[in-house]
Amino acid sequence: MAGSLEFIKSFDDTASTSSVTLTDCFNRGYDVYAISITHMSSSSNVAYLRARFLDSGGSVISDSEYDYAHMDMMADTSFGERRNTGQTSMELSFMGGVNYKDVGGFIVYVFNPDSSSSFTFTTVQASQVDGALTGSKGITVHKSAEVITGINFLPSGGTLDEGAKFSVYGVK
Repeated sequence: MAGSLEFIKSFDDTASTSSVTLTDCFNRGYDVYAISITHMSSSSNVAYLRARFLDSGGSVISDSEYDYAHMDMMADTSFGERRNTGQTSMELSFMGGVNYKDVGGFIVYVFNPDSSSSFTFTTVQASQVDGALTGSKGITVHKSAEVITGINFLPSGGTLDEGAKFSVYGVK
């Protein structure tokens, strides 16, 4: 069935940390992978969820190879755009600060991570309540054609609070 998900792995973050790395979650023969993230929050009151890919050797790619563009849609104020090129990480979405871990979630689709001959792209959708309903949609690109084996998540400020749940699926 087209568009069905096949479970690959899950991970629960059990400690506050500066980043969370999911290893060996790609290279399963899919063109598209889906990563569901719930219960994510940061010790910082204002933070964005960022990510970096892992190369075929398992090392975090932190070269200036990432571009992103996002639309933040807040219910209580005007919408905002964020975009940048040549960054050392992808900015995925706004995430709530302290005490907001139970009121939102993220879905990140990763395209072409198994291919050594094309760039790796993501789309992300997120929603949460942080005083008011907030949503975001975005796209990113890793502008280096190489095999990607995992992903490293980190906040733009503070630390990631314990309790985040990650699930990785292959999309058929």
